[in-house]
Amino acid sequence: MTTIRIPTPLRPYTGGNGAVDVSGATVGEALADLTRLHPQLRPHLYDGEALRSFVNVYLNKEDVRGLQGSDTAVSAGDTLMIIPSIAGGGPLRCSGHSAWRVTDGRATTNEDAL
Repeated sequence: MTTIRIPTPLRPYTGGNGAVDVSGATVGEALADLTRLHPQLRPHLYDGEALRSFVNVYLNKEDVRGLQGSDTAVSAGDTLMIIPSIAGGGPLRCSGHSAWRVTDGRATTNEDAL
């Protein structure tokens, strides 16, 4: 199974789960399984049949847009991360919580440096 990490703002639509195990051979199939398991999440991820432009999906920290998009193959043990785009704000600050950074198409957390 593939695990999809759910960002905090979307967790109310997954029963509070921070991660959901899904099936599927591709990113698109995995996301389809996620929205089958949690249908209330679909309108927050999709505009019709297309993934919303502000929804970023990473496979093992690689932006899938730089791979094969929704056709990117996934394997058992892979992790998909949904990272919604946000705008504005000040410098990155965190106090005891993970913070995500995206640099050169790779997502990292402050925990990765540990």
